[in-house]
Amino acid sequence: MPGPSPGLRRALLGLWAALGLGLFGLSAVSQEPFWADLQPRVAFVERGGSLWLNCSTNCPRPERGGLETSLRRNGTQRGLRWLARQLVDIREPETQPVCFFRCARRTLQARGLIRTFQRPDRVELMPLPPWQPVGENFTLSCRVPGAGPRASLTLTLLRGAQELIRRSFAGEPPRARGAVLTATVLARREDHGANFSCRAELDLRPHGLGLFENSSAPRELRTFSLSPDPPRLTAPRLLEVGSERPVSCALDGLFPASEARVYLALGDQNLSPDVTLDGDALVATATATASAEQEGARQLVCNVTLGGEDRETRENVTIYSFPAPLLTLSEPSVSEGQMVTVTCTAVAQALVTLEGVPAAVPGQPAQLQLNATENDDRRNFFCDATLDVDGETLIKNRSAELRVLYAPRLDDSDCPRSWTWPEGPEQTLRCEARGNPEPSVHCARSDGGAVLALGLLGPITRALSGTYRCKAANDQGEAVKDVTLTVEYAPALDSVGCPERITWLEGTEASLSCVAHGVPPPDVICMRSGELAAVIEGLLRVTREHAGTYRCEATNPRGSAAKNVAITVEYGPRFEEPSCPSNWTWVEGSGHLFPCEVDGKPQPSVKCVGSGGATEGVLLPLAPPDPSPRAPRIPRVLAPGIYICNATNRHGSVAKTVVVSAESPPEMDESTCPSHQTWLEGAEASALACAARGRPSPGVLCSREGTPWPEQQRVSREDAGIYHCVATNAHGTDSRTVTVGVEYRPVVAELAASPPGGVRPGGNFTLTCRAEAWPPAQISWRAPPGALNIGLSSNNSTLSVAGAMGSHGGEYECAATNAHGRHARRITVRVAGPWLWVAVGGAAGGAALLAAGAGLAFYVQSTACKKGEYNVQEAESSGEAVCLNGAGGGAGGAAGAEGGPEAAGGAAESPAEGEVFAIQLTSA
Repeated sequence: MPGPSPGLRRALLGLWAALGLGLFGLSAVSQEPFWADLQPRVAFVERGGSLWLNCSTNCPRPERGGLETSLRRNGTQRGLRWLARQLVDIREPETQPVCFFRCARRTLQARGLIRTFQRPDRVELMPLPPWQPVGENFTLSCRVPGAGPRASLTLTLLRGAQELIRRSFAGEPPRARGAVLTATVLARREDHGANFSCRAELDLRPHGLGLFENSSAPRELRTFSLSPDPPRLTAPRLLEVGSERPVSCALDGLFPASEARVYLALGDQNLSPDVTLDGDALVATATATASAEQEGARQLVCNVTLGGEDRETRENVTIYSFPAPLLTLSEPSVSEGQMVTVTCTAVAQALVTLEGVPAAVPGQPAQLQLNATENDDRRNFFCDATLDVDGETLIKNRSAELRVLYAPRLDDSDCPRSWTWPEGPEQTLRCEARGNPEPSVHCARSDGGAVLALGLLGPITRALSGTYRCKAANDQGEAVKDVTLTVEYAPALDSVGCPERITWLEGTEASLSCVAHGVPPPDVICMRSGELAAVIEGLLRVTREHAGTYRCEATNPRGSAAKNVAITVEYGPRFEEPSCPSNWTWVEGSGHLFPCEVDGKPQPSVKCVGSGGATEGVLLPLAPPDPSPRAPRIPRVLAPGIYICNATNRHGSVAKTVVVSAESPPEMDESTCPSHQTWLEGAEASALACAARGRPSPGVLCSREGTPWPEQQRVSREDAGIYHCVATNAHGTDSRTVTVGVEYRPVVAELAASPPGGVRPGGNFTLTCRAEAWPPAQISWRAPPGALNIGLSSNNSTLSVAGAMGSHGGEYECAATNAHGRHARRITVRVAGPWLWVAVGGAAGGAALLAAGAGLAFYVQSTACKKGEYNVQEAESSGEAVCLNGAGGGAGGAAGAEGGPEAAGGAAESPAEGEVFAIQLTSA
């Protein structure tokens, strides 16, 4: 009966060794020392919270045990070697509970540490002053009572979102609680309206807790700046009863000026000023009105208040009463030759003066008498009154107008006998008469026609010319006068007397004349533009050279007028060879039409029609003389042949024969020159398949990056690339880019193992297979029968083994396959050496027993497989080895495959220190 296999012997020996080491481990544990343990050893608890402490020992039978602490207890749970107790309402900053057990006449102890923390629930920023002067310091003070531990606390003073001061209290005693942060800050203008706050951060993250934050309510700071100078008060020194006078109060250097309050008063009368701001300055304006009750000396007060401080200015104002004098006429309106008395009176203490003559003493009236004449009409009499008030002399006056009635008078100075006006500008026609009452003046033509609008601004037109009779009348009488009005105007050239366009016919007689209108009558001269001396006069025999622009100018003393007259000379149509060729070649796709321009005026219409053959009755598209959006459609095909062209205008018609031929530029497309062509390496070399259409027939030249087509017998991989083919004829070129791909059979270029030297049993090795092929080759492997735990990379190029065993020894084959063939190489792997003993302690013995069972199962399976091929893909996905019976031969059977092994495997020497195994590579 055969003995056990080597694999079974290894599994059984490993199991016995593991059991022995496990028993040795148990005996060693029995001699370890005893201890007491307290969990958690260090704890952070929120102030007023609770905590469970677990006190335990490894003593098999402790005599007694307990937990010593000064904190309140709520519940206790016990076991043989443990004690759990709940501590409640923990408020002490720091306590050290002690866990103890009595074991084998020894006391075992474990000391813990419990610290409490309190969140920064109250963050208080002390109140700020109601107003803070700019440029002076103020104090920010922040309190966080009870929060702690203080060493984990950070306080930050902020202006808005900007940090002013940040202080950490690291290093403070663990029992310290609460914190205060005080800072002195310089008040600035930009701090006005800013919010200041305090942020507290309790960072317990180093102790396994979180970051606790809180902020105080923001407090707004109001800053101000007030100039030490008093306000500037502007007001009258004297104020008359019943009068209104403006007063103003100004002050600079205010911030914020909008917060300032202004009080402006005259005596006990608040003037309620209007305040205007301009940057850091303000101006308060008001109107002061004096009443009779306020007559005498009064004070004008201006007070400006800001930030609890004020600035004040006072001025004295004297209020007085001084009515204007009284001036009277015995008769305000008298007829010429009557007597008039003028009297001027004023209040007491006032001295009056009438027409420069003062009264005898203050308080007495002044008087004047006169005989009224025409010159006294609308005469003003003046009366002045003077009064001394508070050292100043005040003057008031009054005037009165005398009206004298008399009959109208028409003088040449006010109503001239002859008027001459230029036409166009607006004028005021005046014919004025003197008289009182004011005379009415009426001017009309003696034939009862037009009436002049006297005294009104209006345009002067030539229709106003003529003689008018003017009559002035009032209730004292009337006056009559004849006047003549002449209206002059500049020359005018209209389309009736001088048309803008004149058409002459070549070979006829014609003359150029222009008639102009104007006052005085204008002179007219016509000359050709650019030829100042060529004046056109009399009859002319018309030729084409007479066509052009002529300048006609009319002149009189009121101005001149000029006009351009365009002379057009017309004639019949005529063909010219350069502008309408007799022979024309049309190139397909050029976008050109037949150019046929005909000389003639007006522009002749041209039509070209086919004559005979395929062109019979066919219209030949013509190029327009000027580009336009309505140009005729460009034809895709044009029939060559003979066409008859006719040109016609209203002065006649002519005909011409044109011969048309058609050609086309080169054209290549996918059907004549494919853009992708494939060759096989080693095949007979041939030229690229490229041709082109066109008339005349184009020549085609293909090159690679500017290099002419190489002359060679067979296709190589170097022939792959991009080629440029160009087709050329007399009408242009066309080109195509052709991509040439070269495919070739697969070759396994490299089959290598890593590591290249010896590997111990249980080690790892990797086989790498690299193939050259196009299209890319598919990689497949054949492994020795019974090889387990084989992994493949995503593209099958790498085979890897982790924990090499004896079953992994043997021959491996890598095969590369594509549409053009298959190629394979082999490599031999040998695993050799004595047993490897691995010792583990304690519970590891049981694990070794399980491993031995797995090894036994593997042995049974491997012996059952005998010979076969390892399914690599299925093993990689499932993690199990699969034997395929009948799928292929073993290592010996593989020798007949393509690229058989070059040498047999050998064994490496085994050093005395340990075991090694060898990998021997073979290649096809």
